[in-house]
Amino acid sequence: MAAAWPSGPVSPEAVAAHLLGVLWLVAATTGPWGAVATAAAGGDETLKCEDLKVGQYPLWRDPKINDATQEPVNCTNYTAHVSCFPAPNITCKDFSGNETHFTGNEVGFHKPISCRNVNGYSYKVAVALSLFLGWLGADRFYLGYPALGLLKFCTVGFCGIGSLIDFILISMQIVGPSDGSSYIIDYYGTRLTRLSITNETFRKTQLYP
Repeated sequence: MAAAWPSGPVSPEAVAAHLLGVLWLVAATTGPWGAVATAAAGGDETLKCEDLKVGQYPLWRDPKINDATQEPVNCTNYTAHVSCFPAPNITCKDFSGNETHFTGNEVGFHKPISCRNVNGYSYKVAVALSLFLGWLGADRFYLGYPALGLLKFCTVGFCGIGSLIDFILISMQIVGPSDGSSYIIDYYGTRLTRLSITNETFRKTQLYP
């Protein structure tokens, strides 16, 4: 719709006011407020549930744990999924692509979480073998290191020094199974997480008083 331009002689103040009005109209229709108005009018596409912010899905269930591995039952390639429930009065597209107005009891999407690769080696068994039978190399045999196990057996655990070192390393989860898998540890058990610093690690500037 074209803006009406007054006929006849026009003062500079009127021209400036008219131009300001046109600029305001353009800014209101193309700026952020215009986008908000378009979304309110139904012009914007409904958000997917997996794109919700953390506070918009306060409810999510713990994954079902496999009793044998102590990891989520659907753990594949170091990733498992848990069900997330969007908060009441949230409208978004669920995992099936259907636009749903949630009440807090419906599953909106499945959130991926990290899990560990285990292959039958128990942390408790490894520590117990290292403590009581480490001087015979039983811990190394159990973890899949037959050469070191035989060497410890022939030297009585390197005269006890090797047994003590292995006990410390296994207890701190530094030495693990030879196939690269993780120990089977209770889901809320004594699991250690290694922290490392790389070039991508954010370092906060030290402030001195």
